[in-house]
Amino acid sequence: MGIKKHKPTTPGLRNRKTSDFSEVTKRNPEKSLTKAVSRSGGRNNQGRITMRRRGGGCKRKYRVVDFKRDKFDLEAEVLAIEYDPNRNARIALVKYPDGEKRYIIWPAKLKVKDKIISASESRTSIKPGNSMKLTYVPMGTLIHNIELNPGRGAVLVRSAGAWAQLMAKEKGTAQIRLASGEIRLVKEQCRVTVGQVGLGEYSSLSKGKAGRNRWVGRRPKVRGVAMNPVDHPHGGGEGKAGQGNPHPVSPWGVPAKGGKTRRKKRSDKYIIKRRTKGGRRSRK
Repeated sequence: MGIKKHKPTTPGLRNRKTSDFSEVTKRNPEKSLTKAVSRSGGRNNQGRITMRRRGGGCKRKYRVVDFKRDKFDLEAEVLAIEYDPNRNARIALVKYPDGEKRYIIWPAKLKVKDKIISASESRTSIKPGNSMKLTYVPMGTLIHNIELNPGRGAVLVRSAGAWAQLMAKEKGTAQIRLASGEIRLVKEQCRVTVGQVGLGEYSSLSKGKAGRNRWVGRRPKVRGVAMNPVDHPHGGGEGKAGQGNPHPVSPWGVPAKGGKTRRKKRSDKYIIKRRTKGGRRSRK
């Protein structure tokens, strides 16, 4: 689990930094936990592009990850840690006593042959990979895979190196501090997983060339100021003209480059403190 630098024998390798994959112990995925993925190329059911700069890329198989952790009070053994092409975090293959296998998001410091458990209505040991309700999690614990609705599965804090911290509990809700600095209310009946998501050095990796973006299905991006006025509000002008628009916008007039787009969401009442301007903070 380290960063691999390359000799600059080509321009694409000069600035490239990749993972050394030392934490990965198994190459091929578990066949019973994979399924086919069909790509849309950014188009809707009418064939119109609704998401720009999508298309191409290598074929993938989707790994079915268990975000609900609903196999309660059974110790599972970690069989392997695997690469997942559908997310930036690694996944861990676990096996339960009845023979069932499942994938989970790999927490940092979880090793092969370790035992993990998902407790139903009690507290379990505070070690990476164990899952329980927020009611039973001690204050100050680092957590990930956070549910927003009990039983619906984890939706928050799932990417590589991500973490959140339990700050307080009051009247059936818990205050969670996210890595961005945002403090949010979550129901105590929601399930979380102990620990920080593995591969914390992901933010230090560098693709090195545009071709690696094409491999994952990302097409080139053209700046608005480089277009004609008919194509973009920032386009046109003589020579190297700036955007000209005092409020940077998308081609359809939506605020861009950091403009606020959140409008009267029902979840606003659950946000106690907005994220800090500096964005995500690392935690080693």
